[in-house]
Parts: sequence; structure tokens; C-alpha cells
Amino acid sequence: MNLLVTGGAGFIGSNFIKYMLKHHDYRIVNLDLLTYAGNLENLEDIEGDARYKHIKGDICNRELVESIFRRFDIDMVVNFAAESHVDRSIEDPEVFLRTNIMGTQALLDIAKDFWKIDLFDKYCKEYKKGVKFVQVSTDEVYGSLGETGLFKETTCLNPNSPYSASKASADMIVRAYSETYGLPVNITRCSNNYGPYQFPEKLIPLMINNAINDKPLPVYGDGKQVRDWLYVEDHCSAIDSVLHKGMLGEVYNIGGNNEKQNLDIVKLILNVLGKDETLITHVKDRLGHDRRYAIDNTKISTELGWEPKYTFDEGIKLTIKWYLDNPRWIEKIISSEYRNYYSKMYEGR
Repeated sequence: MNLLVTGGAGFIGSNFIKYMLKHHDYRIVNLDLLTYAGNLENLEDIEGDARYKHIKGDICNRELVESIFRRFDIDMVVNFAAESHVDRSIEDPEVFLRTNIMGTQALLDIAKDFWKIDLFDKYCKEYKKGVKFVQVSTDEVYGSLGETGLFKETTCLNPNSPYSASKASADMIVRAYSETYGLPVNITRCSNNYGPYQFPEKLIPLMINNAINDKPLPVYGDGKQVRDWLYVEDHCSAIDSVLHKGMLGEVYNIGGNNEKQNLDIVKLILNVLGKDETLITHVKDRLGHDRRYAIDNTKISTELGWEPKYTFDEGIKLTIKWYLDNPRWIEKIISSEYRNYYSKMYEGR
């Protein structure tokens, strides 16, 4: 099988590529534009693997994507390529709309044409068997929960940020291509990921790095926002299950069964690192900050037999150890561009 992974040099994408090479004998093409969050150092340990190839490029570049489908005879697509940080979407929404919506639509068009799927095929199912398009989405498309309840696949979409709105739009386009053309698709919606190689603008790596260096830990508002946390390897195994066993056209929620308040996570990181809680600094809350997310895993567990392997306590200790063991990686990541962004987002708030 020939698998196209878009955005494969990012945090989740790079972990997924390595997971798939470990568990399957597939040829994997990684299409990544290598913007600020894309880092080929995440994949240094597989550069010599003949089954893997990276191509630098934009998913909106239809000519390039078409050439990749032809050259590598692509059977499956897993689309991670996305602008994904809420704060950045508030500062510059347009780039999120272009990549997350138009980029997804370009991929769908090319997959539909290459796999020779049209309205006739929708009913006769004569297109190439075994092909599939998996759209990797987020629980943020559902909006915010109250103190009780869980996001189900049937929960109405109610995005509250430009980022989540762009992902919800992409999901609707993927669904439309399934309903209109019979394109074999799945959509996955995951809770907050954490683990090795995560860009340090995200909560957990940001707090780990600042704590290691005795810098203030900026916590939005009162820090009592609740998220369900998913260790990245569990996310990779879930996508693998959906890719190979998911019913065509279905949406699958993927959660870690680990609901935590942001402030509690920050305190846990400080405790593991032996740092004082006086490093915590509360800053002005983000615009449109959702209060709580929580995933119902029932569908993927009952239909596909998937369950998360890691508890949060296990996963966070593995994550902290990885950042302690890889100081060179994070030092190279924190460029002047990131320093300028960090100063803009947190200092003086």
C-alpha cells in the first residue's frame, strides 16, 4: 500500500509516520510545507528507511499533489496538514481558511479524480478497492461543554474560533464528497494531544520548557479550563484502526479518558520537575476560550475495538522525560520568530 501523509513533519504527523512504519510494511510519502511547526528533525531516525520519502510542498498546489498521486500510485491519504493553533488563528484567520479548507478540498478533488470516483461509481462501487481518505480533525469543532456531558459524533458542530471553524468547514466538505461522489472517507475528531516533538506554543511543552528553565508559566485566566488529554501514540493507533477498519463515511471521536484542568496539569509538571508553584503567572484569557471539552469514545471502542493505552500520569511522565532528554531539539525549535510570537502572546497580558 502507498500512503500519503500530509503535514507529516509536524507533531502528530511525524509520530504517526513512525508508528505506521513500525507496524506496517507500507511506502509512505510525507508532503509537508515545513512552516514554523513542521520540522524534519522529528523524522531523523527514519531518513534512511527506503519506505519513506519527504516532499516539501503545499497541499493547495494541485499540480504537485497530482504528480505525487501519479508517481507513487497513492492508495490512502491521511490529512494532518493544517494550521492548528487557536491563538494564531485569532491573529491571522486567513491563512487558516486557505490551508484548512481550500487545501483539504484540493486533496479531495485529486483523490476523487485519481481513484476515478464519480457519480456512477457512488452507486456501482467500481472504483479501486482499498482506497481511503482520512481527515484528521479536532473536538474543538463541537464548541464548548458545560460541567457535564460528552462530545458524541452526533453532537452539533458549534465552533468558537477561526481555527475550529476552519476545521469544521473542512469536515463538512469531506462529508459532502462522501455523500455526493461516494468518496471513501472517514473523519476523526481527537481531544488534546501531548507527547514527544510537540511545538512549544502548546500548553504542555510550553510549561515543561519554561519550568526547566525557571521561567514564568503563563496560564490563561483562572486556569480552570478542562480538556481531555490524549497521548500521541494512542492517537496514532486510533487513526490506524480507523484507516483499516472504519466504516466508510463515518466519523470517529478519539479521546484519552483523561479530563484535567489546565492549572492542575501545570502544577503536576512543576511537581514532577521539582519546581515551585510561584512560577505560575496568570495572564489575560484568550478571546473565545472554550471552557470544557470531553470526548465520548463509545463508537470507536465498540465498533473498532480501540482503547487508549496510556493514563495521563503515565503519558505526562514519558513526555517530560523526552523533553529533558532532548534539550537540543527544543533549543533549535525556539527560533527568533517563535520568541517574537511568545512575547506578543504572553508578555504584558
